[in-house]
Amino acid sequence: MIAQTMLATVALELLVLMLLLGGVAKFATAGGHGQPGNLSRLGPGVLIPDRWRRPFMIFCAGGEVTLAVGLLFTGNPLPRWGTIAFFAVATYVLWELRRRRPDVGCGCFGEASSAPVGLRSIARAAVLVGLAVVVALVPVSGADIVSGMSAGLVVATLAGAAVLVLLSPEMGEGIARVRHRAPCEQRPMPAGRALHRLRASGEWRAHAPLLLSGEPSDSWRELCWRFFVYPGRTAEGAPAEVVFAVYLTGRRAPVRVGVMEVEGEGLRESIEVSAVH
Repeated sequence: MIAQTMLATVALELLVLMLLLGGVAKFATAGGHGQPGNLSRLGPGVLIPDRWRRPFMIFCAGGEVTLAVGLLFTGNPLPRWGTIAFFAVATYVLWELRRRRPDVGCGCFGEASSAPVGLRSIARAAVLVGLAVVVALVPVSGADIVSGMSAGLVVATLAGAAVLVLLSPEMGEGIARVRHRAPCEQRPMPAGRALHRLRASGEWRAHAPLLLSGEPSDSWRELCWRFFVYPGRTAEGAPAEVVFAVYLTGRRAPVRVGVMEVEGEGLRESIEVSAVH
């Protein structure tokens, strides 16, 4: 029973920490003046009309802070089951974002979570669902944190925090911002380096047979992405343009690709963008 209480106490500490960090970061992003159009590239807000994105982010931030306060200062089951529902929905939404909008960030910590949604972000949300279930089944509160304070509790909390850090792509982006003292959108990246990343990717190997030339016919940069256009053909042999998009930060930066059938000078058909991490 003591071990269960310690596990639940650690889970409570981690949940409150993540909820407060997420809520405060979202409030800061929604109320700040970041990169133009930043809310159009963050989280589930990309799926709703533009005029509702800022209120939606503020609503999510308020919900997270409310859940954290409820977990910490009350024994009421409502915030506990509410936390389970919140992170369960978040896990599903992140999975859908990765499938439907692979170009946007999760927005979990506001503008700090601008990197495209990956498996680590989804796994982190799933782990938080598990922690929320533990807290719901073994109800603890802030008083248990104070009364149960011990070296073992501190070590267990640090171990849990380390796991969450490993599952947080924001850490790598944050370190990069500190090192380069500029956000990804403003950081210089030679086109040749982005091209090297492209040619080392699985998407390049999968689509190379469709290309008519090994050199791009066009290339440009938009924010954190470098685009390369190659003349090619579809699998059926129709003329096409193969467009690759390379994300410019991260050690395992994602690559996207779209094959667009052309007729004359115009695009006739666009094949769904795919992604690899």
